[in-house]
Amino acid sequence: MTTLTPLAPLLARLFKEAEAATSPASFSRDERERLLRSKTEYVDFYGRLKDLWLAVSPETGTLLYMLARSSGARVIIEFGTSFGISTLYLAAALRDNGGGRLITTEFEPSKVMRAKANLTEGGLIDLVEVREGDALQTLSADLPETIDLLLLDGAKAIYPEILSLVESRLRPGALVIADNADFSPEYLERVRAPASGYMSRPFGDDVELSVRLS
Repeated sequence: MTTLTPLAPLLARLFKEAEAATSPASFSRDERERLLRSKTEYVDFYGRLKDLWLAVSPETGTLLYMLARSSGARVIIEFGTSFGISTLYLAAALRDNGGGRLITTEFEPSKVMRAKANLTEGGLIDLVEVREGDALQTLSADLPETIDLLLLDGAKAIYPEILSLVESRLRPGALVIADNADFSPEYLERVRAPASGYMSRPFGDDVELSVRLS
């Protein structure tokens, strides 16, 4: 049995809530595409979507657990907490790895409150530090010396900037998982470049999986 076993009812309920959630904000397809790629309007864009969960899929959540567990991760950074579903999977892996530290960041206060409540209900809050605010500030200081795994699942346009903030702390062999990375061609170009210091490949339909080589 893993920590995911007792978490299953909570996760099932949260995924059901996520599926049922709606938002009063509406965008044309072109406007949505533009905002997803904007480095200057992401706070307003995601703020207007604050009622949506923007959660990983159950399959991606299980993948996150497996990657963190199999790599023996003890220190994890997550960009984009939302309501904490992916955080639960990662924290469960830390618990089963014998403990550790997960720093996650979210700028929407209502989501921070709900994520903390979900982590408390799941019995994993002791492993997680939730930093409230723009990740370009919250992840710019007070990072662990060594990071084993980085999850990018916030504003897609600033994936390269977030990677730059933590890159010097990524140990050789560290994993970087970017959800919906197709919306950040700049990020993909960077991690896939031969001299980037990463080995990187798409994994499934919407995940880019990278390994820090040195």
